[in-house]
Amino acid sequence: MKQDILNRIKLLGGNIDNVKGSSLEEDLKAISFNTVLYPKKKDTPCSRKEDIEPIYGFGDFIKKNQSLLESNKELFYDEMINHYYKNTEEAFGQVFFKNQVFTPFKEGTDDYEEWDGEWEEDSFREIIDGKEMDLMIIGYSYGYPDHYFICLTDPNPENPIVYGTDHEEYFDEITKVHTLEEFFNSFMTKEELIDIIKFVY
Repeated sequence: MKQDILNRIKLLGGNIDNVKGSSLEEDLKAISFNTVLYPKKKDTPCSRKEDIEPIYGFGDFIKKNQSLLESNKELFYDEMINHYYKNTEEAFGQVFFKNQVFTPFKEGTDDYEEWDGEWEEDSFREIIDGKEMDLMIIGYSYGYPDHYFICLTDPNPENPIVYGTDHEEYFDEITKVHTLEEFFNSFMTKEELIDIIKFVY
């Protein structure tokens, strides 16, 4: 995996201390997060502060902490980061990092036992680039698609393609989403969130 991706993961709050560079699978297995990931919002023209929500429901957080924002901005930023950047399952539009291997076509694995006959491997190959259809789910969310994965035998292990699928059409519908580098670049660091709030408020 390219170093730029690892650097970005670290900025997002990921632990990369155990990454050895031995293989794409082992590198991803070695990464952990003690926080969730927030997608960057696409720029939209807004005329009112309350229209700008870098995180879903952020307007409510501002209302509850308006006096703190006005009296002590640095403490407000600390409270904001502590509120959002943790392993919370409250729905804020976040993505949860995972590193779960998924091998529905590999005989002898639990996934094969559970999913044998559910899909045709050739149908995966029509969309997914890789020698073998050994996959790793790298994230899930409350949005669409709600599962993200890569192929562990992607021809570019330094920066593989990220694919998406949704629980309602679980692996029956698969779309290419990003490269892995673009995937992690699509999330806000704590500092980037603070910069947005400083600019708006």
